[in-house]
Amino acid sequence: MTQQSIALDPASRALARRRPDPVTEPRAVRWVLIGIAILFLVLFLVLPLLSVFYQALSKGFGPFFAALADPDALAAIKLTLLTAVIAVPLNVVFGLAASWTIAKFDFKGKSLLLTLIDLPFSVSPVIAGLVYVLLFGAQGWLGPWLQDHNVQIIFAVPGIVLATIFVTFPFVARELIPLMQAQGSDEEEAARVLGASGWQLFRRVTLPNVKWGLLYGVILCNARAMGEFGAVSVVSGHIRGQTNTMPLHVEILYNEYNFVAAFAVASLLALLALVTLVLKLIAERGVREELGNKS
Repeated sequence: MTQQSIALDPASRALARRRPDPVTEPRAVRWVLIGIAILFLVLFLVLPLLSVFYQALSKGFGPFFAALADPDALAAIKLTLLTAVIAVPLNVVFGLAASWTIAKFDFKGKSLLLTLIDLPFSVSPVIAGLVYVLLFGAQGWLGPWLQDHNVQIIFAVPGIVLATIFVTFPFVARELIPLMQAQGSDEEEAARVLGASGWQLFRRVTLPNVKWGLLYGVILCNARAMGEFGAVSVVSGHIRGQTNTMPLHVEILYNEYNFVAAFAVASLLALLALVTLVLKLIAERGVREELGNKS
């Protein structure tokens, strides 16, 4: 019996014993909350995913693979992969530079830089696409100069890449900034005192400390790059076989009532979502293990 329980009178001790643990809910409440969560997952995640694959395979594997082998579908898949291959590495470079700058240095305009990084989260992707049209379109500010030099950005691959970079560039930076801020700069300062160069400092100290957060940001960035619709739709021109990414190709097929082909391509995007989820769980586990080892 502790000193605290001895100090209490018998009535107070009986009341304390009857009082439930404030962090423990009754079993009925827990089961209700768990049931609601499972119900929402089934209704809004599991059933939609199953319906996509069901519709894609409703007429068998032959039409399914024929839809994926269609030249327009292959062109859309290639363009989606090309866009991600260009946009994601550029966002990795930007994210590392921005997070390093914000986490390791104090300077005027730091809050403004953080606000600008978050801008794509608050701006509609359609608005972002319209901004690029106003800048690089035929009637835009730089349109006449681009036409004179035979450079086409809008309704071409460069416009799609630029729009994708805009909507995805916060993901890597926003994963790394709080991680670098939490780690501080003690290890970097120690390495600097020991004579490490800037590149050695980054490669042997900073990068290993943020590798799981970087992987997490890359996964999210890649998923958004491949699935982006709004901004890409505005700048692409919907030129079949040339400027259609996978989401745009799904929309065209669906509007043409070609449901099997539409859901066949959509199933690839659904598989991408599932793979992203698995990789996300792996990255989260790596982050937890790394933090546990350091603690």
